[in-house]
Amino acid sequence: MSFFAILFALLIEQVRPLARHNPIHAGLRGWARWVSRNFDAGKPHHGWVAWTLAVVLPALVALGVHWALALLVGWPVAVLWNVAVLYVTLGFRQFSHHFTNIRDALDTADEPRARELLAQWQQVDASELPRSEIVRHVIEYSVLAAHRHVFGVLAWYSVLAAFGFGPAGAVLYRMTEFVARYWKHRDRTQAQPASQALETAATSAWSVIDWLPARITALAFAVVGSFEEAIDCWRNHAQRFPNDNDGVILAATSGAVNVRLGGEALKSAAFAPNASQGFSSAGAETIDDSESTPGREAEIGHLRSIVGLVWRSVVLWMVLLALLTLARLLG
Repeated sequence: MSFFAILFALLIEQVRPLARHNPIHAGLRGWARWVSRNFDAGKPHHGWVAWTLAVVLPALVALGVHWALALLVGWPVAVLWNVAVLYVTLGFRQFSHHFTNIRDALDTADEPRARELLAQWQQVDASELPRSEIVRHVIEYSVLAAHRHVFGVLAWYSVLAAFGFGPAGAVLYRMTEFVARYWKHRDRTQAQPASQALETAATSAWSVIDWLPARITALAFAVVGSFEEAIDCWRNHAQRFPNDNDGVILAATSGAVNVRLGGEALKSAAFAPNASQGFSSAGAETIDDSESTPGREAEIGHLRSIVGLVWRSVVLWMVLLALLTLARLLG
């Protein structure tokens, strides 16, 4: 069932992507605001209570609807609910337009436009970046966005779907990433800022929730890319990035396509300020003060390599899920 739900969700999202400003994401932002306003009293245990309400409760609701439909109506309707949940939480089109627009600007040698688009995407100053640095940042932000919008959701959904909890996994992962990014943004804008306790709880939970998916994504990149180089870079250079989970993904990407990543980065916030826009933001964390990985200097051709790497990873995921589904049906 999980294979067909993911397949249909990806196909629908490609044909009719969810608009950036939509009532579902607006409702989730309102939910996160309401929870922080009413349950964030500044103490560590208050932070965890607020996080649990903001993240776990929506996941349980998604799971409850799934089971109710399966028991009362039938599995076909439950599959449609899974497709709907994945359509909201999963998808390239929630961020890929940023990548495509910047790539097109670079293809036409319009570097000022590329810098402007990059600055709009991550809300940072990109006015002084040379061409190679523009490409490098686009690679880093795009790979992390692909992980958070696609592969991380796939990982949690697929693992929990084996036990009948698939929708809860997808919602849990995306909400965990969203509230960590959103509450960090609210603290910086001073618009009813979240307390330090709430930020700490959300960040800690995100680090734990993303630990396994990050390594699954890195392994997938290694399998469909240059395997030995990706694994070597993962083992020896992941620690060069401040964030452990992001470092694993970026190091594996660097080795898989032989591109130099890391090093002197944009002096951006730990979470991009555009986090307030809901699930549509990449939310890539800063990699300030990290050392570069080995590899060639980032070039426009590497953007095409990244697209191929990501899509081959999607195909790998779908083939594995198809084989597991077939084995289950035959067994």
